[in-house]
Amino acid sequence: MYCGPMGPSASREDALGVERVQVGVRLERRMVKVLKALAEFEGVSLGQLIEKIVLHSFEPVPGQEGEASASPHSVRALAAIEDLRRVYELTYEVHATRHFVEPAEAEKKPTAVRRTRPKAP
Repeated sequence: MYCGPMGPSASREDALGVERVQVGVRLERRMVKVLKALAEFEGVSLGQLIEKIVLHSFEPVPGQEGEASASPHSVRALAAIEDLRRVYELTYEVHATRHFVEPAEAEKKPTAVRRTRPKAP
């Protein structure tokens, strides 16, 4: 349980009982590295960090509904994210997920050109 920027709750009265479930999700490799490092930076589990990000994404910025949502990250955390993205070479931007293609999917597309080196004799 946490309140504020992921710190421990001040009182048990604020406690909210939840049931967490295991989910199998696949995420882009570099994104996972950044998320794990950010969770460590914040002192929380990866699951807690993802819950925080998701809940904030559900909160629109008043007057910008459908365009912007609240950020769960402090100025300090945003600076760390920028550094972690650079370290783990996470160079794509926010809308890049529309273009993510796994290697098996890329091979199926007729426009994808696969270049291979000839085998040495």
